[in-house]
Amino acid sequence: MFLKAVFPGKYIQGEGALGELPQLVRLLGKKGLILTSPTGREKILPAYADRWKEAALPVELFRGECCEAELGRLVERIRQEEADIVIGMGGGKVIDTAKIAADRTGIQVIIVPTIASTDAPCSGCAVIYSESGVFEAVAYQKMNPQVVLVDSRIIADAPSRFLVAGMGDALATWFEAESCRRTQSSNECAGISTLTGLALARLCYDTLMTYGHSARIACENHLVTAALDHIIEANILLSGIGFESSGLAAAHSVHNGLTALEETHSCYHGEKVAFGTLTGLFLTDAAPRQIEEVYGFCERVGLPTTLAQIGLPNPDRSHIRMAAEKACAPAEGIHHEAGRITPEKVLDAMLMADSFGKSRSRAHRGFEG
Repeated sequence: MFLKAVFPGKYIQGEGALGELPQLVRLLGKKGLILTSPTGREKILPAYADRWKEAALPVELFRGECCEAELGRLVERIRQEEADIVIGMGGGKVIDTAKIAADRTGIQVIIVPTIASTDAPCSGCAVIYSESGVFEAVAYQKMNPQVVLVDSRIIADAPSRFLVAGMGDALATWFEAESCRRTQSSNECAGISTLTGLALARLCYDTLMTYGHSARIACENHLVTAALDHIIEANILLSGIGFESSGLAAAHSVHNGLTALEETHSCYHGEKVAFGTLTGLFLTDAAPRQIEEVYGFCERVGLPTTLAQIGLPNPDRSHIRMAAEKACAPAEGIHHEAGRITPEKVLDAMLMADSFGKSRSRAHRGFEG
């Protein structure tokens, strides 16, 4: 395999950046179609209506799941509108739907994340789920998005849980990159990681450790600060390039496994990925100091450290095994980890991650008492 790395065409971030959208549409094509959520249509677009009159951007409402039915519907709408640019404005599933539909119709895509909850915006791949929200497949696009446009004010005004979930997704980036480097496993663009990809993955981790807590506080108070901007960049750009150009391993496979358990469906992608990262620490025999650092970070910013916090308060071994088995499906990135990975090993690591989290919680309560 060759060394490979992929990037979005343009990355633009800052307070008020959404005002650049009409100009970007004119730069890339003739007619854009916005795919957005009800929140985007009701709370974000009205503020720009007067400024965008000349752009005449029709709006299509996303129906809630990145599944084949929704993709087929959007592809048909693109053809009806004769659009040559799709603008995906929303969270991860809106973004993934826009990317896949643009790829299938051979047109360009502009991504406007309204929350910083995943690293999906910059990547050239997307996740397809069933209509009931169970992970089905990863879809790879021919190119990464032409533009990723991030308005820091919109991110700051969104609930802070989204930003924290994005930190959970970004937390996995360095650990999975390092696993793929050790085993010389393929990254998400069918190559071996470059030094650039690894460096960005490490910078992602360091940025989270340095600014994560402060950024959460800023977001809770709807403040655009330097720390918030650093974490937005880590969640979206550094993690997006880092995971795709360096590869996936245990954390995201555990997430995929957890989607098989209906109780976890109310949790966000990044929250389950964070628990997958904790599982990976025990699966790969991470140093105790590293384990303490990651658990401490999760506790400070509000990421889950126990199964109860992702909807599984009374984990039964046979029930959790279903997630472990799905995490070990042949095509999963967990096999990029060193050694032979089995459902039994993953199950033990998941239960150990849960037990360790509960132990820290009990110790903290005891200390406070």
